[in-house]
Amino acid sequence: MALDGKVAVVTGAAQGLGKAFAEILLQNGAKVALLDVNEKEGKSTKAAFEAEFGASRTLFHVCDVSSEEVFKDAFQKTVQHFGRVDIFCNNAGITNEVSWEKTIEINLKGVVRGTYMALEHMKTENGGGGGVIINVASMAGVVHLAGAPIYTATKHAVVGFSRAMAEFSAAAGYGVRICMLCPAFVRTDILNALKEKDKLGEFFRLKHLTENLLDVAGLMETSDVAKVFLQMLLDDSKNGAALLVTPRGAAYVDFPAANEIPCSPL
Repeated sequence: MALDGKVAVVTGAAQGLGKAFAEILLQNGAKVALLDVNEKEGKSTKAAFEAEFGASRTLFHVCDVSSEEVFKDAFQKTVQHFGRVDIFCNNAGITNEVSWEKTIEINLKGVVRGTYMALEHMKTENGGGGGVIINVASMAGVVHLAGAPIYTATKHAVVGFSRAMAEFSAAAGYGVRICMLCPAFVRTDILNALKEKDKLGEFFRLKHLTENLLDVAGLMETSDVAKVFLQMLLDDSKNGAALLVTPRGAAYVDFPAANEIPCSPL
């Protein structure tokens, strides 16, 4: 997919990974609707992008992905302004093992909600032009973090949901690819939350396991992950693929097919 003139929507775009994804999209000629619950940071990010890329290339909408009404309105306003949506990045996410219902609401239900909304605007049977959805999972969607079981559960769910929806989209002829990006540790607020007692609750006693894993895996900058995000976005051969990103490089996860799962008696 050539990005020049394409329209992208990115959630959690005010800072962190979302901001880096939006920036690399703009650098490659796309127009970007920035969605974030943080109005102050969102407006600041839009102003910075306007100064570099021009006022006509970005929009900002205050958007809480846990609200069906607000999320839907942000999509509609984007389409009204830019005319269509070609790329959608479900990036908004949190880590909070104490308020675990909120973590599920944002990390999983927000991804499901956003994917369904994006498909309504993008799928060819509705008059859309097709496109790409990239759902941001995590290394925790492939392996587990004992110190963050709810976060782990949501990211595993994002991977499973996205793989199933990718196969469905292809079978239905929607013209929309769906892939997953699974970064290891990145210098963001989510990483900080994995060390905070008020976010981890009783699992704070296991934060040393996360810290040990961080020492082994290493730390990435958001710009490092954005480069891999761009590669996945441009690779038209990938659908239902999960790309694991670490400081050592990136590799697609080799999942077994349903008919390859051993089913012999115990």
